[in-house]
Amino acid sequence: MSLTTHDAEILLTAAQRAAETAGVTVSVTILDAGGHLLAFRRDDRAVLISGETSTRKAYTALQLAAPTADLVDLVKPDGPFHSLPTALDRPLLFIAGGVPVHRDGRLIGAIGVGGGAPEQDHSFATAAIAELG
Repeated sequence: MSLTTHDAEILLTAAQRAAETAGVTVSVTILDAGGHLLAFRRDDRAVLISGETSTRKAYTALQLAAPTADLVDLVKPDGPFHSLPTALDRPLLFIAGGVPVHRDGRLIGAIGVGGGAPEQDHSFATAAIAELG
């Protein structure tokens, strides 16, 4: 099973709806299992950097198959992944807001949300995944 463009639209809409309810403007990125961009949307009022952060968060969650919120401590100076953010060609971002998407126990993609506080971005992403079912 793969993440479809229909799935991506559901994720985009649900994440933006959760952000709007909270009064936050965001960017949302959806990647397929290969790390390829499947969908992207930035609210007109969202800060420009949110587009980059949402994409990096999604990529990080996908590559490590874990929510970025769970990885923050791993890159601290005494953490086991301390050098990982600078070790790869494609930059990772260890800030909450990236969440892998699974279907039937299989990793099929990831969502990244940027623009709010990290905890907000994480909650918007998880709300979107819950909507996907």
